[in-house]
Amino acid sequence: MSCEVLALTEELINRQSVTPEDAGCQQLMAEYLAPLGFDIESMVFDDTTNMWARKGASGPVFCFAGHTDVVPSGPAEKWTFPPFTATQHEGQLYGRGAADMKGSLAAMLVATKAFVTKHPEHTGSIAFLITSDEEGPFINGTTRVIDTLEARNEKMTWCLVGEPSSTTLIGDVVKNGRRGSLTGDITVKGVQGHVAYPHLAKNPIHLSAPAFAELVQTHWDNGNASFPPTSFQVSNINSGTGAGNVIPGDLSACFNFRFSTEVTDKQLIERVTSILDKYDFDYHIGWTFNGQPFLTDSGKLVEATQGAIKDVTGRETELSTAGGTSDGRFIAPTGAQVIELGPVNATIHKIDENVNIKDLAELAKIYEGILQRLLA
Repeated sequence: MSCEVLALTEELINRQSVTPEDAGCQQLMAEYLAPLGFDIESMVFDDTTNMWARKGASGPVFCFAGHTDVVPSGPAEKWTFPPFTATQHEGQLYGRGAADMKGSLAAMLVATKAFVTKHPEHTGSIAFLITSDEEGPFINGTTRVIDTLEARNEKMTWCLVGEPSSTTLIGDVVKNGRRGSLTGDITVKGVQGHVAYPHLAKNPIHLSAPAFAELVQTHWDNGNASFPPTSFQVSNINSGTGAGNVIPGDLSACFNFRFSTEVTDKQLIERVTSILDKYDFDYHIGWTFNGQPFLTDSGKLVEATQGAIKDVTGRETELSTAGGTSDGRFIAPTGAQVIELGPVNATIHKIDENVNIKDLAELAKIYEGILQRLLA
């Protein structure tokens, strides 16, 4: 198992699948799954390649979900080893996507083969939902596949997303939910003028600064046992002409909410609008809704995952909803129980991304253990 997981991870890393390119990764996965009895369905939407693979026609349905795309490597010369050439060094495997999340994909494949070989007549179905746009705009990937599956009433019972959830040791943290995400893009209109004649201009920076200060200081909610309080962060502010003696004519800014189940996106929009309107300036705001919060706080999937981790590693796992968003936000609304479990996330999206080679084999054993507990 160890050698096979490593070899598959290396082969996937060597394919330069920067969003939304798949670079043949899904074809490799399909060729691995087809002999195991999986029906392979390729779903291509615009620039994005997706794969839905399923073995079995009855429920319950266990689905491995993940993505073949990776973020850009950045300057290749800053890497110790070439980012798209998988390299083993001192027990680690280096390469873009090693941890996020080609190692998980390889572990899923090997775990599935091991399980199906031992249990060819297993109960229910095993499925794979794989996309090439998770790191990108998430328009034509998992969300489109879910729309297709929903239209034909094809449901998942349990879904394991292979995102790198572990913090220090494999399996020490499992994500059993995620916060919601809402982005606002605002343009504030002023009047450009000379700094020596401010009465003839309207400075959009000055006009909007008190409103931004109030937004930053606002307490949105208290969170709850599963989620921290809602967070508001300004991520970009742009204004000015580049000259020190010109009052700018407009300002643009971007901010984001990561919100708990204690508040809705509609309530956040209403509260932001109310604050902005208090300060009587001309603005336009556009909203991008990135996903609702979701939570799988208990159930067979959580129990099977905790038990499999304990069996393989001997350690207890922590359930957490911290971190960014994942494609789990598109799957959970269908009614599926969703968790995220993958490698240590210390180097994801970084120069010299890497994964512990022994962790890959342990991850495959954990995945197999979850299948064993749910479908054997």
